Amino acid sequence: MKPIRSLEDAINCCQARGMRLSRQRRLVLELLWQVQEHLSARDIYDRLNQQGKSIGHTSVYQNLEALSRENIIECVERSEGRLYGHISDSHSHINCLDTNQILDIHIELPPELLAQVEQQTGVKITDYQINFYGYRVNPISINEEAKAS
Repeated sequence: MKPIRSLEDAINCCQARGMRLSRQRRLVLELLWQVQEHLSARDIYDRLNQQGKSIGHTSVYQNLEALSRENIIECVERSEGRLYGHISDSHSHINCLDTNQILDIHIELPPELLAQVEQQTGVKITDYQINFYGYRVNPISINEEAKAS
């Protein structure tokens, strides 16, 4: 399956899977791609309504469940509830302990490390996700750093 890298990809994926692209579904997708952060269903509901885009609680929850079930968006289980993000393909997270933000990062582990894990466990690694935890060292975000390099 081709990774979803844009709002257009997400919309095309919905259509290819026979999902109806209702106004509410489009609003949810547009918001997630606009903010590019992990939000709760309540946050999504609040932000859309603050923008004057009338949408009900039930509609937000139903669309988030449908989109995450089809792997068009990401659903992260947290102790305080589910958070939804725009990236659905395999990636890792940096969990900022200062802000409680989850930052998406695509990293590739060295083949030697994967081979070591496979040797120690007897399991062939086909995919992986890593969760990093830490505090902000400086105010520059990951996205700004990536742009600078």
